Amino acid sequence: MRLRIFTEPQQGADYDTLLKVAKATEDLGFDAFYRSDHYLAMGDSDGLPGPTDAWITLAGLARETSRIRLGTLMTAATFRLPGTLAIQVAQVDAMSGGRVDFGLGSGWYEDEHTAYGIPFPKEKFGRLEEQLAIITGLWETPSGEKFDYEGTYYQLKECPALPKPYQERIPVLIGGFGAKRTPRLAARYADEFNVPFGSLEDSKRQFDRVRDAAAERGRDADELVYSNALVVCVGKDDAEVARRAAAIGREVDELKENGLAGSPEEVVDKIGRYGELGSSRIYLQILDLSDLDHLALIADQVQAKLA
Repeated sequence: MRLRIFTEPQQGADYDTLLKVAKATEDLGFDAFYRSDHYLAMGDSDGLPGPTDAWITLAGLARETSRIRLGTLMTAATFRLPGTLAIQVAQVDAMSGGRVDFGLGSGWYEDEHTAYGIPFPKEKFGRLEEQLAIITGLWETPSGEKFDYEGTYYQLKECPALPKPYQERIPVLIGGFGAKRTPRLAARYADEFNVPFGSLEDSKRQFDRVRDAAAERGRDADELVYSNALVVCVGKDDAEVARRAAAIGREVDELKENGLAGSPEEVVDKIGRYGELGSSRIYLQILDLSDLDHLALIADQVQAKLA
């Protein structure tokens, strides 16, 4: 089981804050640093000092870290055109020496599109599917050859399909709770399937759907990595757990039910139950980015026991 740190900068974090968390992620032995791709705060947060761009952030971190993998849960397909997104991700992969993972989702938060003048199309899933076809197609096109694509939403003609990523293949992440189209898309394009903030029951159901879709496609379901994203709130004792829950505006009981919360022993036990379902990576949603002691405790008392 590998633990990855997952941040939500739209809630209020500048680049320097994210850099501190990424460096702590690396120094404490975690597997990866991930961030969301949002431009507007959610809930009661004022979002100060304002949003940061996911791929600009990861480009900076690519040059200031050396070991951890870097990625998004998930890049919003509505924010970018697929041709330019392929260039951006390939460039960050090169800047990192081949440490990028690429999570892509359809985009869902209509208010942030309205706030920043970004079109919010009605048909998002079809666009996501075409983006995956284009981006992976551009990366896989042999050097010296051209790439053409004629879709409903996107058309490319005689694209040089450059630059190429540093890695032979950038791992592609797909996630969500869709019952049919999402598993089929994962079976076709994904290296990893992620269930975001889902219960054990929800995770088993989705993992089984993806496994079935892979089998229908003639693909070995064990080729895919299965993972979960879960909010985390760990403390040495009940008082510390309560303090950390209050700092993010959540209740302890709710966090224990819907995430990973409590003592290190409680969290290790619950992670183990996700592992029994086939999950081999947990993305720990860290909501208080100023509390680096929280990361240190997880590294020392949770990650070490899982290892």
